[in-house]
Amino acid sequence: MPNLTSSPLFFFFLQIVSFSILRIHAGKDDYHCPTTRCSDYGPEIRFPFRLEHKSAPNCGYPHPAFQLSCDGGSENITTTTLIHIWPSSPALVVERIIYKEAKIQLFIPDGCFEALLFNRSLSHSPFRFFRSTNATVINCSMNKFDNIDPKDLCSTFGSTYLREFSDNYFVDDMPLSCHSVKTIEIDIGDDWIFGASRARANLRWELPLCGHCDGSGRSCYTKNMTTRTMGCHPGINRKLIITGVTLGLFVVVIGIFIIGVKAYQSLKCSKLDREYQLKVEKFLEDYESLKPTRYTFHEIKRMTNSFRTKLGEGGYGSVFKGELPNGVLVAVKLLNGFNSFADGDEFINEVGTIGRIHHVNVVRLLGFCAENLKRALVYEFMSNESLEKFIIIRRDPASSTDYNNIQRSGAGPLFLGWKKLEEIAIGIARGIKYLHQGCDHRILHFDIKPHNILVDDNFVPKVSDFGLAKLCSKGQSIVSVTAARGTMGYIAPEVFSRNFGNVSHKSDVYSFGMLLLEMVGGRKRVDETVEVEAEVNQVYFPEWIYKQYLEEEEEGVEELEGTVTLSDDQAGDDDEGVMNNIARKLSIVGLWCIQWYPVDRPSMHGVVQMLEGSGEGLTVPPSPFNSSANSNPQESAPRRPHFSHLSVINE
Repeated sequence: MPNLTSSPLFFFFLQIVSFSILRIHAGKDDYHCPTTRCSDYGPEIRFPFRLEHKSAPNCGYPHPAFQLSCDGGSENITTTTLIHIWPSSPALVVERIIYKEAKIQLFIPDGCFEALLFNRSLSHSPFRFFRSTNATVINCSMNKFDNIDPKDLCSTFGSTYLREFSDNYFVDDMPLSCHSVKTIEIDIGDDWIFGASRARANLRWELPLCGHCDGSGRSCYTKNMTTRTMGCHPGINRKLIITGVTLGLFVVVIGIFIIGVKAYQSLKCSKLDREYQLKVEKFLEDYESLKPTRYTFHEIKRMTNSFRTKLGEGGYGSVFKGELPNGVLVAVKLLNGFNSFADGDEFINEVGTIGRIHHVNVVRLLGFCAENLKRALVYEFMSNESLEKFIIIRRDPASSTDYNNIQRSGAGPLFLGWKKLEEIAIGIARGIKYLHQGCDHRILHFDIKPHNILVDDNFVPKVSDFGLAKLCSKGQSIVSVTAARGTMGYIAPEVFSRNFGNVSHKSDVYSFGMLLLEMVGGRKRVDETVEVEAEVNQVYFPEWIYKQYLEEEEEGVEELEGTVTLSDDQAGDDDEGVMNNIARKLSIVGLWCIQWYPVDRPSMHGVVQMLEGSGEGLTVPPSPFNSSANSNPQESAPRRPHFSHLSVINE
């Protein structure tokens, strides 16, 4: 795990924290009571005023008259700042606020400020006129004065007029048609002209006084809303600013130094980094390529050239040769539309199991098609087809039970040699071992046989056809199987009857053992050319070979080698002793694998170890057969086990 304190990001974070702390302590008042405005051109609003819905209650003096609001804000109307100088007064427009003079300039649109004071005075408000004088409101029945020039108060007053008293004029001098109504206080600002518009007024506030805070560069706030006690926010601490700036610069220098060191190390290790990156990229490409691709039926038809080249046919359907757009050859298994494989769990098994694994000895599923009832599986192409092609023999009808006279078919390149057969056997064992132990889940194949072992150009075997496979956890050694599955002659006894034990990964071991013995004996387990009645009289090769070892092990090996006769050119450079040893090893391992009870069979891990060894320490296992035999195995050959009459479970 990398050291966090050595990371430049750590120092950058420390710098941010330092400046944040500095900002909080140095400008605490800005965070608690920031200044606000209703518009860019509106007056600045701060203590003792507060803006409704934007400022905290303690940011203004606790009196309704000091609470301002905003109005307007549409595209054609500028947002204005409004104030109510007493609770029941109409909203007045705030044009200007001069905090140093405690002065506020108000405007009443289409009105007259003195008209507001006709029935109410400023004594009900915390505001007073900045400069004022007294004026008398008089009411006259006619608009006629002798040597008197009264000025209209407001148009709303009708016949009521306003007159300012002076030393040379008294109320007694008013015409008889006039009488005094009321004396009111009026504003006389610096720009006030008697008789001019009364739509504006200059007021001052008397409480609270906050000049001592403003004078020291600080701002006021309400410390106690009940007692209306005021206080000053702390001012800027210059020492703290200097400390914060110094700390920030120090952190920046350290950060630059660390970044430089890291950059140097990065350049120094760039070659290793590039190699690691290439390794990661290759892994990602391989991982992406492992996932099977889902094709449409149209794409399947196009890659097989409308199913022109057929490679084979079986109960599940037909296999056609195809080619991907990138030129890779594939084998397309087109499933029968109403076959149980096509519309049952087997199709899901095939895609779900082989689609998630990748091993050199397991056939690779490149893609699949599931379009209505049209289903297909796309595999890598195996030019040499299946192992069955290389171990089929033909019997001499004149001596059907004499294995010394059995010859391999002369059609095609069927003669591989014992060393190659050994390599193929080891490859198959490794593939099955991977299925049992190398995946996230244990995969039981349940149909190991020569037909399901494909061979590529280099004669590398690959386990295929996972239609009958079953998944279970790695720790699970016993699985539940509702019905017998597999192919006749390769099915373990416990799959037929639980009296022999539980179905487990040892069932695949049994099938592999039968496959090994078939590779050695060179004959199929079931000869379909013989009638069923006559089949019980056929010699059961595994039991026959076992009795050869019991009678005379060394002599049995020599006889065993004689069961497969190779011409000189077919045998190649294989040494006779080496061939005998390979044949003996494959036979004994096969006999261990077909033990009657699962507990007596080795695991595939043990099988691989035995096959990879020299075979010198292998001993003949106990008899895996129940049938009795004559002392002379060639005169009276043993019969097949009793389960041979059961029906074949097709794939």
